[in-house]
Amino acid sequence: MNHPEVVIFTNKRDITTDYIVRSLRVKNTPFVRINTEDVGDWRYIHKIGQTGSCLKRGETTVSLDLVRGAYFRRPSEPIFSNHDDPGVREYCREEWSYLLRSMYFELAEKWLNHPAQIIRAEDKLMQLKVAKDLNFSIPETVVTNSKQDLADLFSGGPVVAKPLTASLIERSGDELVIFTSTLSSADEIDDIQLRWAPVIFQRKIVKSCDLRVTVVGDQVFCARIDSQSRKQTETDWRHSSVAELEHEIWPLPDVIAQQCIQLVKVLGLRFGAIDLVLDNEQKYWFLECNPNGQWAWIENRTGLKISNAIVEIMLRI
Repeated sequence: MNHPEVVIFTNKRDITTDYIVRSLRVKNTPFVRINTEDVGDWRYIHKIGQTGSCLKRGETTVSLDLVRGAYFRRPSEPIFSNHDDPGVREYCREEWSYLLRSMYFELAEKWLNHPAQIIRAEDKLMQLKVAKDLNFSIPETVVTNSKQDLADLFSGGPVVAKPLTASLIERSGDELVIFTSTLSSADEIDDIQLRWAPVIFQRKIVKSCDLRVTVVGDQVFCARIDSQSRKQTETDWRHSSVAELEHEIWPLPDVIAQQCIQLVKVLGLRFGAIDLVLDNEQKYWFLECNPNGQWAWIENRTGLKISNAIVEIMLRI
């Protein structure tokens, strides 16, 4: 296969990319999937001033100049286990990581979401400000590592707490997943532990359900997640296998759908996975947007053609 039109940077374990691959094959679109942990298996050449970056492996040639669309999915760090010397392994990892970053910038506007824009758009505080400017309803929010600054927030009722970014703690080989938690009183907070790192605290919204809104360009795919059917998922639906929760296609009001589209555009993205909450008064609340969020399970559970929309927009870039 020569000169693929679409290139996907991800890792071997990324199941979501399989959905993109299936859609590309249906459209008979030449593509290549580069699992970056194995990028050292490729030959690289760039003749400065003559051609752009080029990767070759077997009969496959990836000329970045000829690529129409690119997807930054879940690339991993390069691995060089075939070298015995750890210093050599680290050297190769750093050199290839540097080169991958160079290629990412070389692809420029060909990305579904540019890697640099993904990093920028992951700022949850900025997301909330943008959402508020777009007239979304957002929960009253305080970000702090000081218990004394939460008195006013707790005076209005229960509060939820969640991390700014990290949702996983590794300790002595074990992994601790941090879910969004409900707090009835500030007395439940350990002031010493809170001092270690700031936390997002928000007024708890009494939910009717959770909504996962996937925006691809000007298309909106919304799925309702019946998070309130189980006690353990009332605050955070991720606290259970998604297979245990009912999913259904949900018709968003036009005004909310347009707000979602605009939010993704203002964040400099073509794709965004937005978490909304619908309360018991049928009011929609914005929680956050994941610029590189998962969506394959939504397509699998509801039949929404998200992968097809992603492929179509990459071929129009």
